[in-house]
Amino acid sequence: MSTTTTTTTTARAVSGPMVDVREVRKHFGHIEVLKSVDLAVQPGEVCCLLGRSGSGKSTLLRCINQLESIDAGEIFVAGERIGYEEKRGKLHPLSDRAVARQRRSIGMVFQRFNLFSHMTALDNIIESPTGVLRTSRSTAKARALELLDRVGLADRADHYPRQLSGGQQQRVAIARALAMDPAVMLFDEPTSALDPELVGDVLGVMRDLAADGMTMVVVTHEIGFAREVADTVVFLDGGEVVERGAASEVLTAPEHASTQAFLSRVLREEA
Repeated sequence: MSTTTTTTTTARAVSGPMVDVREVRKHFGHIEVLKSVDLAVQPGEVCCLLGRSGSGKSTLLRCINQLESIDAGEIFVAGERIGYEEKRGKLHPLSDRAVARQRRSIGMVFQRFNLFSHMTALDNIIESPTGVLRTSRSTAKARALELLDRVGLADRADHYPRQLSGGQQQRVAIARALAMDPAVMLFDEPTSALDPELVGDVLGVMRDLAADGMTMVVVTHEIGFAREVADTVVFLDGGEVVERGAASEVLTAPEHASTQAFLSRVLREEA
């Protein structure tokens, strides 16, 4: 697997947090999924979001990437307000075109790989640079080949998703997100749909990204990965942040009862 560090722009010159979530609330019907959530992720930092299913972790990521709108609060990425603009002292929703422009700087990797089944790995990666950024096909192809090499799939460029394992598809999905040169990468339980023997390769790619200084927000149950790679850990319970801090502290000596119970259960399952 290539360890080249020149193919992806990593931590950028941003004054303040790369991701700044302020008192964000989100409802689905009568259910409040996010309850005044605050989150600050510094440039080059890896933040792991932990919590039980239904605690709001994935919804928070989807709000950052504007796949879900927020009901209250503010979100900034690379210093830019996400989803809204201020006019005459009031906030107004951005147009779909403006939202799409903002989304270019936010890479997203899902539980399911969401690759286009009728396209090769190479074509999946160059689709957005050529279609959205209007990058020439030759330039996009050269970049895609570099990224495939980076994720250990240089020999799979012409393979279709059905010809790839789940772990390989997820690595193509990571390369696809990196092709847009994002300021931050969001990972929504990227290994949860994989067979255990395929998890290591995907986590290896993520470790390399972290080592290169990519800002990352990762929803995961992989406590070993969080312990090894995360700078900070944020634990959500019932849509609220109940504990946050340095990964070494939260994972070793959690203070909140919910965090203690969750980590104890996960570690028993891993054992």
